[in-house]
Amino acid sequence: MVLQRIFRAVVMGPPGSGKGTVSSRITKTFGLKHLSSGDLLRANIESKTELGLLMKSCIDHGQLVPDDVISRLILSDLRKMGNSSWLLDGFPRTVSQAEALDGVYSVDTVINLDVPFQTIKERLTSRWTHLPSGRVYNTDFNPPKVAGVDDVTGEPLVQRDDDTPETVTRRLKAYQTQTEPVLEYFRSKGILEVFSGTETNKIWPHVQTFLTRKLS
Repeated sequence: MVLQRIFRAVVMGPPGSGKGTVSSRITKTFGLKHLSSGDLLRANIESKTELGLLMKSCIDHGQLVPDDVISRLILSDLRKMGNSSWLLDGFPRTVSQAEALDGVYSVDTVINLDVPFQTIKERLTSRWTHLPSGRVYNTDFNPPKVAGVDDVTGEPLVQRDDDTPETVTRRLKAYQTQTEPVLEYFRSKGILEVFSGTETNKIWPHVQTFLTRKLS
């Protein structure tokens, strides 16, 4: 689809809600550029940029990266995109970040993936990884041929610390506390669209229909 005008959107949703899949489908279908805050943070830390070193220091000391540092990083990357349409994923996460974004850009719509926490818990705690290759299996819908071992090498699979039930519960609670005010902020501006469901493949057609209508 060729866009007739500049269109800027944000996708939100808890970890494991299918944000990555939905984002890649949006960018492919509608030709938006995709900016993932997680990818950008990792790239800056690996390249040892000034902001990357600052963020690494915060993370190493168990501190949250300050809002203004994250905002500077994201806004500087958006500026490099010039006058193009984009989709932001993973930012803003706080009201102060949302205000920083608002001060520079006009966001057309915020897509929130509302997936029940129970579904996400089941999804994430069913994930097993072959660490050397990064191959990920899911005991529910993409199981290994032999339980507990990698299809290719036969080496054992492990469950990442991030995917244990206790950690997942903690991450989801933290996400809820942090982002509820951000969703409220966008709701009050009349640009929040909520898509509820338990399966990405069933949520996606509704997102696609909404964006097609919005952009036509």
